[in-house]
Amino acid sequence: MNKGHAWVLGATGQIGRAAVRALSEDGWEVTAASRGGGRDETWDEGVRAVALNRDEEGALASALGPGCDVLVDMVAYGRQHARQLTALADRIGSAVVVSSGAVYEDEKGHSFDTQGEPGGAPRYPVPIPESLDTVAPGEATYATRKIQLERDLLEAGDALPTTLLRAGAVHGPHCRSPRELYFVKRALDGRTRRVLAYGGASRFHPVHSANMAELIRLAAARPGSRVLNAADPQAPTVAEIGEAVDAVLGRSTETVLMPGEPSPDDVGSTPWSAPHSIVFDMSAAERELGYRPVTGYAESLPETVEWITGQLAGRDWRDAYPAMLRSYGTSLFDYAAEDAWLAEHDRKG
Repeated sequence: MNKGHAWVLGATGQIGRAAVRALSEDGWEVTAASRGGGRDETWDEGVRAVALNRDEEGALASALGPGCDVLVDMVAYGRQHARQLTALADRIGSAVVVSSGAVYEDEKGHSFDTQGEPGGAPRYPVPIPESLDTVAPGEATYATRKIQLERDLLEAGDALPTTLLRAGAVHGPHCRSPRELYFVKRALDGRTRRVLAYGGASRFHPVHSANMAELIRLAAARPGSRVLNAADPQAPTVAEIGEAVDAVLGRSTETVLMPGEPSPDDVGSTPWSAPHSIVFDMSAAERELGYRPVTGYAESLPETVEWITGQLAGRDWRDAYPAMLRSYGTSLFDYAAEDAWLAEHDRKG
């Protein structure tokens, strides 16, 4: 049964690929828009791929033509994109827009934006409900742009019913910044020990791209103005993630736990490291959409690890994943600093 016409912006990104596939399999006629106009090999032949730069004046309005029943937007940020979508509300039945869990702030006003400051790491409730306070809207940071986008779209109300999905740490194939690279590369490099700050207990709730696609599929079929968290059924600790990667690769690594924060040269720091857990409450998505995750972290990990190792084959990690280099710098794999710290740790014994 044809459920209508779904337009997907950012279709060849990590979440977009999975969302196009899920919508098509669910009976939607799908137009997959991206800058390059490419296709994913797993998409049904009926998916129409188009090249589109949404930031070119009038490009989206022209490409959209008479409109669509649902528009799914993976790449919207800030007031400019909110205005772009609301200006087309008469041609869009409803929208599903990817936001971020980075918008939350704790009772002291600490958030992802302040975590690099002294004492600025947020201490969120566990789990985080959608009702928790958020950062102030604006155009200064990723988080402030996302919350500006959310508020402007929600203000449109019935004119453009929009489901906003606050994503956790997205993982799975086609990720430009796979956090699992931290453990995969160490295993491939033959590292037999690793150091984890905060006792290895850091939790940054992941969400697999397939679970994001399932949330998008459900929201497309149930239009409404709402904000929902988006996360996997489990929120493993960083130590558990390291062990899970080892299991996939058939390796054994000794984990050395650092009780407090990373060393001054970032030994012990990982892409998940934080002094306090970041775990999202998924009860609203379960209640409002009937959401049930389609995969879990450990069961999805072999495909992710295979993707990462394939990307690394014959390449320097900095060339394979430049976004990781920009986000974390070369200290991510500073083995000399790590070995020096371990030698001192062993000496103090």
